[in-house]
Amino acid sequence: MDRLRSIEVFVSAVDSGSFSAAARALDLSPVMVGKHVRQLETHLGAQLLQRNTRAQSLTDAGRRFYEESRKVLEQLALAEASVERLRAEPRGTLRISAATTLGACVVAPLAAAYQNAHPQVRIDLDLSNGVVDLVDEGFDVAVRIGALDPDLDLIARPLGQYRMTICAAPAYLARHGTPRTLADLADHRCLSHAVWDRRNGWRLLGDKRWPEQTDFVCNDGHGLRQAALHGAGLLLQPAILVADDLASGRLVSVLDAFAPEGRPVYALYRQDRQPLPKIRSFVDFLAEHAAAQLG
Repeated sequence: MDRLRSIEVFVSAVDSGSFSAAARALDLSPVMVGKHVRQLETHLGAQLLQRNTRAQSLTDAGRRFYEESRKVLEQLALAEASVERLRAEPRGTLRISAATTLGACVVAPLAAAYQNAHPQVRIDLDLSNGVVDLVDEGFDVAVRIGALDPDLDLIARPLGQYRMTICAAPAYLARHGTPRTLADLADHRCLSHAVWDRRNGWRLLGDKRWPEQTDFVCNDGHGLRQAALHGAGLLLQPAILVADDLASGRLVSVLDAFAPEGRPVYALYRQDRQPLPKIRSFVDFLAEHAAAQLG
């Protein structure tokens, strides 16, 4: 029995709350997760988990073993990291968290370019608009938008500005005219993200909001982009999402003077006197190239 692997599986089963969730996280079958846990219980001569069809819970022995096992895995990770720091070449898995649209349009292509230069690095990119805890959730780098908490215990490297643009398809503008002022929006159909709609519409320069109700609502920016391309109305979306459409003329920007102010973009990583080569070099790569992508 690979006892260390079984310990890792057991800890994952406890952390994730079920054998099925641990199996997905570790790329195993639920049956194999159960086998590892049973092997540990046989080796220790004690039941670690109590399970039924709806829930699982730790026994007293399981709770004690879990606490000590977490310490063992943490010490092992520190030992591996100490050796990895000695390597000049970046290698190993690089776990990155990024906001959804920013991650898809900017971080993913830059991560691919970085990996081409450093083939020993495996990229694990998670796109979510939620805020992750780098330590608790095991991420190396988070790329986030907006002002930072002054008490944030992380290193922040500025990458550029996240800008929004208002645009529409030429066919739509030919039918409805090109708006010149915010008052002109009353005569136009406006597309809105579902989250923004619950906040009473578009947030334009100076925190002005328009309109209170929109004609087309979608919970995905790519869906709104497609609607705009097919003439559904005026679109407010990140400039990086529609950059190719604007360059090709498929969409035309309007009301540039009223677009929301840009928000800063940062790469965040944990404080460490000697960050791993994969983290240091990737953040440097982002800092060098992201501004050109953000525009």
